[in-house]
Amino acid sequence: MHAQQLLIGVTGALLGVIGWLFVGMYLQRREHARHARDAGRAVYFELGANHLIVFTALEYGTFGVLSRATFDALLPQLATWLPAAELQALALAYLGHGAYRQVAEEPGLPADARRAALSALSETHRVAVELLRRRVFSPAEIGSLAKYAGEQNARLMSTAQPDDPGSATGP
Repeated sequence: MHAQQLLIGVTGALLGVIGWLFVGMYLQRREHARHARDAGRAVYFELGANHLIVFTALEYGTFGVLSRATFDALLPQLATWLPAAELQALALAYLGHGAYRQVAEEPGLPADARRAALSALSETHRVAVELLRRRVFSPAEIGSLAKYAGEQNARLMSTAQPDDPGSATGP
C-alpha cells in the first residue's frame, strides 16, 4: 500500500507540474501578444501621422518631416507577431521615406513624377494604417477613434483615406 500511495503522489505531482507549465506558457503567450499589440498601436499612430504628412505634401506641396523612431524601436516585437506579408506592408511605408526626402529636396523634379511618387507613398501608408487598425483595435475602439478629433482633423483624415468607408475614425 505504501508504494501505491507513493506512485499516486508522484503521478499527481507530475501532472501538477505539467499543468503549471502549460498555464505559464499560456500566460507568457498572452503577455507577448499584448506587448506586440501595444507596439502595433504605437506604430499605427506614427504611420497615421506620416500618412497625413505625405497627403499634405501630395495635395498642397508642403513637406513635413516623417518619423520612424517608433517603428525602429518596436520592429522586433512586430516581426514576431505579424505575418510576413503584413510586416512587409508596414516596411514598405517606411522604406518610402528616402523617396519622400528626394521628392521634397529635388526642385527640378517634374510635377507628374512628384505626384506619382507621393501618390504611391500615400497608398502604402493607407494600406499599412488600415492593416494595423484592423489588427490592433477592437470594432468598438475603431468606432471611437475619432471621438476626440476635431471636425477639421476628422475631415482631413477622411480625405486622406478615401477608400475607407469609416475613414473619419482613423488617422
